[in-house]
Amino acid sequence: MKFIVSSKALLNELNKINGVITTNPVVPILENFLFEIEDGKLTVTASDLQTSIITELDVEAREDGSIAVPSKILLDTLRELPEQPVTFSIDQEHYSIELSSDNGRYKLAGENASDFPKIPEVTEGFSLDISSGVLARAISNTIFATSNDELRLAMTGVFLQLSETHTNFVATDGHRLVRYRRVDVAADGDHEIIIPRKALNLLKASLPSENTNVTVEFNNANAFFHFENLRMICRLIDEKYPDYENVIPLNNDNHMTINRLEFLSSLKRIANYANKSTNQVRLKITGSELQISAEDLDFSNEANERLSCIHDGEDLEIGFNAKLLIEMLHNMESEDVVLQLSEPNRAGLIVPKEKNENEDILMLVMPVMLSNYV
Repeated sequence: MKFIVSSKALLNELNKINGVITTNPVVPILENFLFEIEDGKLTVTASDLQTSIITELDVEAREDGSIAVPSKILLDTLRELPEQPVTFSIDQEHYSIELSSDNGRYKLAGENASDFPKIPEVTEGFSLDISSGVLARAISNTIFATSNDELRLAMTGVFLQLSETHTNFVATDGHRLVRYRRVDVAADGDHEIIIPRKALNLLKASLPSENTNVTVEFNNANAFFHFENLRMICRLIDEKYPDYENVIPLNNDNHMTINRLEFLSSLKRIANYANKSTNQVRLKITGSELQISAEDLDFSNEANERLSCIHDGEDLEIGFNAKLLIEMLHNMESEDVVLQLSEPNRAGLIVPKEKNENEDILMLVMPVMLSNYV
C-alpha cells in the first residue's frame, strides 16, 4: 500500500486528534494512530477506549488498506519536516512503514490495524445541532467547576439537561456550582447525559476558530460530535447527577453590584496574604463599601482593601475561598457582577449584571466559616 500526502496537511490533522492518546494506555496499540485508506481518502483515528477522535483528508493513493502507525515518532518526524509531499510505503504483511521525503527516508514499525479497538456507533439515539461558538462557550463556562474526585464520578463531567425550550450545562465539585443555560439550544424532548471532562477539553481544543455547525448525537452509552472533517465519540458517564437545583438558594435578597475586574484584581492581591490551606478571604459589606481582608497567622501576613460597590440589603460579613471566587470571576465576561447573599452560612450566587439574549449564567459558591480575627 502506498500513498502521498502533504506533510503540513497531515501534521495539522494529527495535531487535532493527538491529545486523546495517553502515555500508558490500557491497550498498547492505542499508542498508535489507525490509518485507513479508502477511495483516495485517508481516515486517521486516535483513541483511549473512552474517547475516540477521527479525522479525514484527501491523499494520492491507488489502493485501499490500513495500518496502525506509532504516534510519537511520526509526529516528531513531521514536526521537523518542511512543507513537502511525503510518500508512505506500507508492507501490510510485515507491518513495516517507510516515509520518503525530499530530506530522506525513515523506517518505522507499525502494527496490525485489525488489533485496533472498534469505534462504537451512535444508534437509536437523539440529536441536535449547535454552533461551535456556543458549544465552546458552554464548555468554557462550566468545565473549570468539575470535580477531580473519581469517587464522585458523576461530578467529574458536565451535566447536560436538554428540553424543548432550553439546555442547561451544569458543573459542580461540591464547593461551587455553575449552571449555564442556552435558550437557543433545544432538543425534541427531555434528555439528561453526563459528558466526561477529558472529552470536553479535547472537543474544545478541536473546535474551529470560525463558527461552524456541530451535529451532536447521543444514546444511553455514547455521545457523537461531528463538524467539518472531524468526528469525536466519547463514552458517557453512567451515573446519576446530584439534584443540584435544590442547592441553589431562592431568597438571596442581599445584593452587591461591583465592577468584575476591580473585584478580581483585589481578590488576587489579598489572596496572597490568606492562609494557604484555607485560602479564606473575608468580605465585609457596609453601605456602599466592600472591605476585602485576609490573614495568615502562621506567618503574620495580613492585608485588606476597600472597594466601592452598589449595595441593596443589610450589612453583612461572609467568608469565601479566594481561589474559587477568583476562578469564577475570571470565567465571567460581564463588566459588572452581582453577588447575591443572604446569611454568612449560606451559599452565595454570582451572576452577570449584563444579560445576553440567549444565555443565562449562574455561579454558586459555598461560604467558609470565618476565623475570629477582626
